[in-house]
Amino acid sequence: QVQVVESGGGLVQPGGSLRLSCAASKETLQNYAIGWFRQAPGKEREGVSCLAPRTGATHYADSVKGRFTISGDIANDTVYLQLNNLKPEDTGVYYCAAPHVMYPFCLLTATDYDYWGQGTQVTVSS
Repeated sequence: QVQVVESGGGLVQPGGSLRLSCAASKETLQNYAIGWFRQAPGKEREGVSCLAPRTGATHYADSVKGRFTISGDIANDTVYLQLNNLKPEDTGVYYCAAPHVMYPFCLLTATDYDYWGQGTQVTVSS
């Protein structure tokens, strides 16, 4: 059973930074893509970034390119999402997720993921 657990959310002013963590087993990180998604109140869940296993290929939503960075740390069983230059529109619950299929690539479509964490709240406000 694949499990992922997010942490690191909080309240930050516009222009500030946060680092989110997604903890998973080494086996998960070595074999499964990890995706980060977010959901704002009244909106659908949207893909933010993802990390492919083995190759380490990454993808980003256009809205976060140049501001967010995803990275994997196998030694610490964690995938990080660094959020810089945060904007109020980045506010939402952030989730990490993994698919049940060992894709060699990663996707930013929520329906391609099967295992979800509980989410961590990010609020960007002055």
